[in-house]
Amino acid sequence: MSTIDADVHISPYGPGDVSYGGNNITIDAALRLMDDADVAQAVMWLQPPYLRHVNESNRYLYNAACAHPDRVLPFGWANPRLGMVSAIDEVKRCLDDYGFHGVKFNGAQDDYYIDDEKLTERVMDAVVERRRMLAFHVGADAYEKTHPFRLAKIARRYPDTAIFLIHIGGAGTPDLHRAALEVALDCPNVTLIGSAVEPSVVLEAVRSVGAERVCFGSDAPFRLMHVELASYRALLDRECTPAELAAIYGDNVRRLLAR
Repeated sequence: MSTIDADVHISPYGPGDVSYGGNNITIDAALRLMDDADVAQAVMWLQPPYLRHVNESNRYLYNAACAHPDRVLPFGWANPRLGMVSAIDEVKRCLDDYGFHGVKFNGAQDDYYIDDEKLTERVMDAVVERRRMLAFHVGADAYEKTHPFRLAKIARRYPDTAIFLIHIGGAGTPDLHRAALEVALDCPNVTLIGSAVEPSVVLEAVRSVGAERVCFGSDAPFRLMHVELASYRALLDRECTPAELAAIYGDNVRRLLAR
């Protein structure tokens, strides 16, 4: 089985750069983590805090994907708080020039409400018009700004666009997983990435929403990739069929990115 980690963050700045939290990983470090965990590919996006190095960091991810096309599945990043025109330009650069699979939005780190139509809609439109994926940090760390029900409004606005709901409402306690599962059940275009959330939530998601809508993700480097994968295997290998496991560990991502 060829495993895909659907939530990995990289940065052009090394771990010595304390302005980025001191735990940053470059593409080389990410690849070592993947090798140690026996992970074949990873969905990669930028590593917060993002500050203002948007163009530089997205360009770094592009170079990483070019150097390792068989390992890196890149998603761009745009912050509408830095200016709508600038964010739209970055979306165009990531999708038209770099050929990324989609764009991730993080209202928690960038301090905006993800469903703020005046701020975000035109930026998201630029992604949808290009028939690429949307991805959202949806967690309890900034529950007002990234609440699952806000993501539901976006999913209904773009019913034909595939959307990654990252963390299943976790990334903090108490988590919002019940709301996230309600959204996934109501919005068939939403797929869950089970990173930075309790393992029991992943199992609940598989049982309620279905294995075809759940993806393994580690949230590396904030969590240890090999530990998160071992946790999944201990939890799911006796609960799921081989086909369901294959879907969770990679086939779901492959199917969505091939659309």
